[in-house]
Amino acid sequence: MGAVSADARFWDRFARRYAASKIKDEAGYERTLARTAELIHGMPSVLEVGCGTGTTALRLAPSVGQLMATDISGGMIAIAKEKAASQGCANVTFAVAAPEAVEPGEGAFDAVLAFNLLHLLRDRAAALVHLRRLLKPGGLLITKTACLSELSPLIRMAIPVMRGIRLAPYVSTFSSETLDRDMTDAGFTILERGRHGTTKRDIRYFLVARSV
Repeated sequence: MGAVSADARFWDRFARRYAASKIKDEAGYERTLARTAELIHGMPSVLEVGCGTGTTALRLAPSVGQLMATDISGGMIAIAKEKAASQGCANVTFAVAAPEAVEPGEGAFDAVLAFNLLHLLRDRAAALVHLRRLLKPGGLLITKTACLSELSPLIRMAIPVMRGIRLAPYVSTFSSETLDRDMTDAGFTILERGRHGTTKRDIRYFLVARSV
């Protein structure tokens, strides 16, 4: 719980700066949004974990009946609620919660979304198992994850330094192959893999998996 609180405090400090920052690969982001909207179109109930300031949840809201979006950072959720109010979006609910602590009941969702999140979790395996329990039988887990082992060694070495001076959050380094195994171990069948980036190198791995 202490580690989660520390992570939440980091994101609370950077919430306003994060909200004001620009998406680095806008075309890649739009490609992910479009594919996700196709996959979840018409679903009654969808969950997004690690929703940040709510940009993606609000963009995807017209595709679904109801969307619940959570984040560990109260600062991020406050901004998300401001955005929802200003846009008049009534079918999205924002709440503060860690991915492994979302408690609406087993089998509550048709799909779970986790974008740019899994590499930030301290216990990825436990979180994936919990998210599978939240899905209806055959429900989808749609993720886009930075596989940091694909970065150059120098950049990977800089991450602990950045964390030490409080300029980076907790992150774990793994490959897309490792994430595939994690998904299978948690009880998912992988349906789709992809890279949506339009830049020269894209370490963000898009994955669609079905709850077994």
